[in-house]
Amino acid sequence: MKDVYLFSGFLGSGKTSMLTDVIRQLKEKNLKPAVMMNELGKLPFDSQVVEKDIPLKEMLEGCICCSGAEKTEAQIQSLLLDSNFDVLIIETTGAAHPVEALDAVYSPLFADQLNVKGIVTVVDTKLWLHRQTLTPQVRSLFMEQIRHAHLLLANKMDLLTEAEQGQAVYELQGLNPHAFILQTTNGRVPLNLLEDLKATAQVAKKEIIKAPLSAMQLGSCLVEFTGKEFTQEQFEEWVRTLPDTVYRMKGYVPIEGIKNPMLFQYAYGMVQWLPEYLKMPAKLVMIGENIDTVPVIGFN
Repeated sequence: MKDVYLFSGFLGSGKTSMLTDVIRQLKEKNLKPAVMMNELGKLPFDSQVVEKDIPLKEMLEGCICCSGAEKTEAQIQSLLLDSNFDVLIIETTGAAHPVEALDAVYSPLFADQLNVKGIVTVVDTKLWLHRQTLTPQVRSLFMEQIRHAHLLLANKMDLLTEAEQGQAVYELQGLNPHAFILQTTNGRVPLNLLEDLKATAQVAKKEIIKAPLSAMQLGSCLVEFTGKEFTQEQFEEWVRTLPDTVYRMKGYVPIEGIKNPMLFQYAYGMVQWLPEYLKMPAKLVMIGENIDTVPVIGFN
């Protein structure tokens, strides 16, 4: 399986500096990185820092977390088929919500080939201390990126006084008590700290694997349907029993009387069914908090 890291963080927080340093460390360990980079503009400014020998996929003028999700799937599939790499790093745009971005990474087509280690959020600590200057919508996104991280980099600490440093770390810990907080400058993070992350489920065939969250809130599991079919009503009845902490589900569900498993998508209480004209693998990815407590009786 390929390890995957999702780098999150607000605009200008230092994600690209972290990316270049992590690539350097991976290459020093003779590990081959691949990079997927999401940028809002037409020109790939940040991607110019990635060396030519590293497989790179770019998402320009689009967001991994919304209409670009299908393109993201195609890009990852292309990397898996065409490139030789050990570790995939996905750097999201500063405007991406981490749950949405994580959702876009998962696909039933290749979920069993990827081991998502976790979300690493870089925090501009000076901006954090002045977050009240942001609009409510932007401030909310800023805080969501922090709240859902598995590892927090309290960056630009050199710009703060000692008292401000203590205040920033204390407040970040209060917002996300489950994440390890590393105080840093220039986005520097030791590779071993990333490698120790264990955010999501390892996948085994014909089993429902629970996510070993290790006190981390956001995780996933992969459900594989082995010879069982449902009616849409039966399946949606089960969906209604799920807790609000299940944010996303997507995959292909075998429905009685229909030749190919149907594409099923769920987001914050909304359900969508779409016919599928190819026979896709009957798998479903679930993303949420405390996903290991979700009841899945009758689905294995």
